[in-house]
Amino acid sequence: MVVRWLVTGAGGLLGRDVCARLARLEGTEVTGLLRRDLDITQARAVRAALHAHRPDMVVNCAAWTAVDDAETHEDAAAGVNGDGPRHLAEACAESGARLLHLSTNYVFSGDPEGPRAETDRPGPRNAYGRSKLAGEQAVLAGLPHTGYVVRTAWLFGAGGRNFVRTMIRMERERDHVQVVDDQRGQPTWTVDLADLLVRLGLGALRGTAPAGVYHGTSRGATTWHSLAQETFRLLGADPGRVESITSQELARPAARPAHGVLGHAAWRAAGIEPIRHWRAALTEAFPALLAAERQRPPGTGP
Repeated sequence: MVVRWLVTGAGGLLGRDVCARLARLEGTEVTGLLRRDLDITQARAVRAALHAHRPDMVVNCAAWTAVDDAETHEDAAAGVNGDGPRHLAEACAESGARLLHLSTNYVFSGDPEGPRAETDRPGPRNAYGRSKLAGEQAVLAGLPHTGYVVRTAWLFGAGGRNFVRTMIRMERERDHVQVVDDQRGQPTWTVDLADLLVRLGLGALRGTAPAGVYHGTSRGATTWHSLAQETFRLLGADPGRVESITSQELARPAARPAHGVLGHAAWRAAGIEPIRHWRAALTEAFPALLAAERQRPPGTGP
């Protein structure tokens, strides 16, 4: 029996690796939809896509990810991150498909210090976090027995823009870089997260993984500053070239959680091993990240 998976946002940083992981899974048929193929803000288009492809499992990687831009375009961010998941949940409820929806640690305020449990009460500090929380609530309300929310954070990978690739470029272009040292989180390789999502999806299909909220981040924690220093080390460069600054000095439009670390207790109930330590993942991923950044055409942005 062939199991059909549908991946939205398939051209993005995570979506590419999810599709690649599913392509290696026996007995699986995967359909990856780009934004031009499916705009999840359109309810009729979402229903039509599920009717056409008849998936058993939907993985929603489509999202508004421009955190600062969401401050001035909150309605647009809410359309993608809130209304989009609601349309998917409604269509899945009609078709009988299960839904894995990607969310973020930004649904939490970042206070107080300490890992956030899956059951902790959210309290986002910015428009992006509010939009993602709306999507979570829509999925959990619309699919109480077949909806899965996976919060992640600090993604890096070869398939698109991310902090690690930016630091690789900055090391080549600048004598010194300034990076904030008062935000803690869990750098997470998209390849590791894609594998985790597939394992969760298989558990959902078998009925061994309870519906609800999971935290899909690496073990361990660090700051952006320390992550930048580790990137320089892997490049064979002097990590002292990375200068420490505060979030206040950086002055970004959207407030970021100071403590964005997530706990992983829910995986035990599903019988699934959480992701490994971020440092081991970064070391393994680094050759691909370096190759991807060196192949990036000049003038294509950060």
